[in-house]
Amino acid sequence: MVNLRIDPAPPKVSEPKRVAYVRNPGIEFTSARIMPIRLNHYAATARVATMLARRTVKGNAQTAWLAKAITCIDLTTLAGDDTAGRIKRLCAKARRPLRAELEKLLGLDVPLCCGAICVYPRQVKLAVEQLSGSEIPVAAVATGFPAGQIPHQLKLREIKAAVRAGAREIDVVVTREYALAGQWRKLYDEVAAFREACGPAHLKVILATGDLGTLRIVAAAAQVAMMAGADFIKTSTGKERQNATLPVALIMARAIRDYEQDTGYKVGFKPAGGVSTAKAAIAYQIMMREELGRPWLEPELFRIGASTLLGDIERQLEHRLTGSYSAAHRHPLA
Repeated sequence: MVNLRIDPAPPKVSEPKRVAYVRNPGIEFTSARIMPIRLNHYAATARVATMLARRTVKGNAQTAWLAKAITCIDLTTLAGDDTAGRIKRLCAKARRPLRAELEKLLGLDVPLCCGAICVYPRQVKLAVEQLSGSEIPVAAVATGFPAGQIPHQLKLREIKAAVRAGAREIDVVVTREYALAGQWRKLYDEVAAFREACGPAHLKVILATGDLGTLRIVAAAAQVAMMAGADFIKTSTGKERQNATLPVALIMARAIRDYEQDTGYKVGFKPAGGVSTAKAAIAYQIMMREELGRPWLEPELFRIGASTLLGDIERQLEHRLTGSYSAAHRHPLA
């Protein structure tokens, strides 16, 4: 249940100790985890609507939830005109996402920081240098992001190059053709090879759900990715015609829940693409809390891929703490 208690003063927010979970090592491929899947799109949509209608976060509880959301943001820049200056500004923002006066009003024990920054492989080395001394990991997109239409061996080389440069997380794209054609063993083998190439770096598998057509294919692809050793499953590249949606997130969250119940391994979830408002971030947090439980509100198991979300959260926090909305230019980002 979401705590709706409203304190008379702004909450004192402190970061809990990071919890180290046993990584999902993957399991042997079995079609028994795929074939029985049956889904009802209308039922999923109705579940999302009723969940958000019944659960709400207000007052100082909303302030605390938004502060927590900041720690789960993968602050992202994946543009063709990325420059060294932009990467440096992004890293500085990830280190100190809020202005000092807002941190003081929040009563933070320690300054907040973002969950990670996400860049192209050629920017990894610079990002690692800029984040030296912090615990913020660098995530790199790989495997021919966003389309994934490059030879398999080049995908593996790109992953290994990003890891050598210092990336601690790798966001890979899968070959959508395998999922669309029901070639699940091929998809499993591809993701398993990605996991091996990642070595110690965590593997975040982008399903590109906007390209998969049906919720059943999304659910099956999620199961295959987890069987193959994914540490996270992620909705989108942010480049599809349709990116993260709550019904898709619900299906992926339930796939994660089923996998944990059957294997004992926790897998993280990352919505990406179109999550640009504080309201949307809280909706995903509510879903994680309802479907998967409290651990999935922490950055070890929940991330939001975003480039503009942080600015809106800052503006909402400033309104909550001061009673006034600030202009967007007061919250600069790369």
